[in-house]
Amino acid sequence: MSILIKNAYIATMDKDGTSEIPNGFLLIEDNLISQIGDNSNGAADKIAADKGIGKVIDAEGAILMPGLSNTHTHLGMTLLRGYADDMALKDWLEKQIWPAEANLTAEDVYWGSLLGCLEMIRSGTTAFCDMYFFMDETAKAVEKAGIRGCLSYGMIEFGDAEKGTKELAVNEKLVSDWQGKANGRITTMFGPHAPNTCSQAFIARAKEAAEKAGVGVHIHVLETEAELNYMKENFDMCSVHHLDAVDFWNTSKVPVLAAHCVWMSDGDIKLFAEKGVTVSHNPISNMKLASGIAPIQKMLDAGVIVALGTDGCASNNNLSLFEEMKTAALLQKVGTMDPTALPAKAVVEMATVSGAQVIDKQTGVLKTGGKADMILVDVNKANAAPIFDVYSHLVYAAAGSDVKTMIVDGKILMEDYNVLVMDEEEVMKKAKECAYSLAERAKQKE
Repeated sequence: MSILIKNAYIATMDKDGTSEIPNGFLLIEDNLISQIGDNSNGAADKIAADKGIGKVIDAEGAILMPGLSNTHTHLGMTLLRGYADDMALKDWLEKQIWPAEANLTAEDVYWGSLLGCLEMIRSGTTAFCDMYFFMDETAKAVEKAGIRGCLSYGMIEFGDAEKGTKELAVNEKLVSDWQGKANGRITTMFGPHAPNTCSQAFIARAKEAAEKAGVGVHIHVLETEAELNYMKENFDMCSVHHLDAVDFWNTSKVPVLAAHCVWMSDGDIKLFAEKGVTVSHNPISNMKLASGIAPIQKMLDAGVIVALGTDGCASNNNLSLFEEMKTAALLQKVGTMDPTALPAKAVVEMATVSGAQVIDKQTGVLKTGGKADMILVDVNKANAAPIFDVYSHLVYAAAGSDVKTMIVDGKILMEDYNVLVMDEEEVMKKAKECAYSLAERAKQKE
């Protein structure tokens, strides 16, 4: 179906073209943007009359922008939202989260993932990178929900070669079964968990498997000072240089997505810039677990590609990238004691352009020939009066609940706050049933 959007304030995020169109139109044909331009002379109405457009959306009072990309999630963890709060990361993982996850079922992950998709649709996220378990179920949820998912299986090997072989086989099957499915909305990666939970040799094997399959790698790196100290004590070097020894960060053939990167040295940052590694910054999770403040402004100044992620709902506790954008900006300002650090437009670029580069390079920017992934942000609200700068509004004033319409791959997933692709009440009911049952099973096994 062709879709024409008119009378929108368009923030294209296109660095090579017009970045803002105060009164614009955008035409979607099939799943691509076929035209975008100024509507001040009534161009949209002429297009509608000439082409017989199937669907016309009057977006007056809304900002039209690329959908947001969440580059680090554990979607099934929506079931553990609020399950174990106010704890140190080691205790949180080892005493609460991992024991609970040992009781997960495929059904749990399906409904937890669908709940996560629903939350992202409602808050403007059109694409995400996920690392978790029972990833077939997450893929099924993505297929149903209509958004984009770049999926990896979270491989934890702990230096056990036999276990590593089994873990790799699970991820290889995920790639084989799901890469490019759902009209290309589902893509895959390999997901070695972290340098302190997987051996150097295993992580190198994962990179080789990714190269063979033609996909990327998603990994946690230097999330905590404890990881940094562990690596130095056991290997006399940090996680970054430990993996650089096996050429892991070389992205010439395999894209690498590194989540967290809180405890990066200047040398680590320089290496990431040279190698082309993409960092997923997760400020709220890092704050909640007291992991530290990632040196994001330093990374950007050095030329590192930085995107945004929420992490899982057990450590955030939501999937709102609007909240993440504001927090990221404020955290860099107070962390560097520089109010000019990480300005609003740079944060929006992280959430759109940079994140999309990891998931689908034809998204993240609104321009002719690009895939039709976009959102309308309602500015007919008290928190949007007045607007002097659109990026300032999106980062410091807007909320995920202001997203009124979402289109992904040329299909309307939500229109005027009505989700069209799933039964919201059923999803929340099933997810809550799974969550409470999971908690009960975990309690019985303590």
